[in-house]
Amino acid sequence: MPPQEIPQNDTQEALSRLSGLAGPATLLLLAIAAFVFVYAYMGSVAKVPSAETASAAAVTNAFAGISLQAKSAVVVDLRTGKVLYRLDSGAQLPLASLTKVALVLAVRDAMPSDTIITIPYDTAPKGAAMRLGKGEKWQLGDVVNFTLISSSNEGANILAQAADDAIRARYPQAPQGGAALWRMNHLAQSIGLTHTYFLNVNGLDLSDTQSGAYGSAEDFAELFAYAASTSPESFSGTTRDGLLLTDEDGNTTSAFNTNEALGAIPGLIMGKTGYTDLAGGNLAVVFDVGLAHPVVAVVLGSTHDGRFVDMKRLVTAARAAVVQQ
Repeated sequence: MPPQEIPQNDTQEALSRLSGLAGPATLLLLAIAAFVFVYAYMGSVAKVPSAETASAAAVTNAFAGISLQAKSAVVVDLRTGKVLYRLDSGAQLPLASLTKVALVLAVRDAMPSDTIITIPYDTAPKGAAMRLGKGEKWQLGDVVNFTLISSSNEGANILAQAADDAIRARYPQAPQGGAALWRMNHLAQSIGLTHTYFLNVNGLDLSDTQSGAYGSAEDFAELFAYAASTSPESFSGTTRDGLLLTDEDGNTTSAFNTNEALGAIPGLIMGKTGYTDLAGGNLAVVFDVGLAHPVVAVVLGSTHDGRFVDMKRLVTAARAAVVQQ
């Protein structure tokens, strides 16, 4: 089986970084503050121009000479719709855990965040820093945060299973036992993602030669813009270094953010990492370069560490590009 998003030796780092986190009430206030502008300025986000309709000339001077380890990348000013940078951005590549953003959109489309989920099995061995235990009762919003922030593949599977009936109730044509996956693909089609399709709900490689999902940097710039404008509360946790979560019975767990570029992206609105053997290192973010001025950046096919270096370079150049405009 392909590796999980977080190597096992990250456990101690997770514990140390989570020790100083604020309580749930403070985190809620921070999330509200971080997203209060999103509804106001992202309700009519311009569609990301494709490689067929926007040439390489769309790259601004701020990106001149930039070097990435990624196979594909794109940066788009969402306020103007202008492509600031692209690198083979229409190429269809494995998505890895970027897939989980589509899953969360599918689940939250059918279920409110305060829905209670009884965890059907342990997501990790007892004693693990990041773990949901069998029989524990968690609010959907907390399972979403746990899944996105720690990039938990088991968390993704649990979300898909828990949402199956609710999705089928809203979309009767969805297949029983596979409603979440069906809705993810349906959603991709409905918002015009022409290079994207999902074969599973977590993005793990299915074999040595087949990924669990495929898409392009252009498509995922579009998807992330859609996610940030339609369901910002679902992704607010991804802006945090980590969270301490508590279930209905007082059980606690932690979630450590897999995005190592987090501190280098001021104004972060949402982000998601991805890594498998086939995909290499992926990273996508939406961030604010100024008041009511969101930008989306996507990196596909980099390395495990290179995706963070690549993204830092793109974020720095994007800020400079907006100043030049």
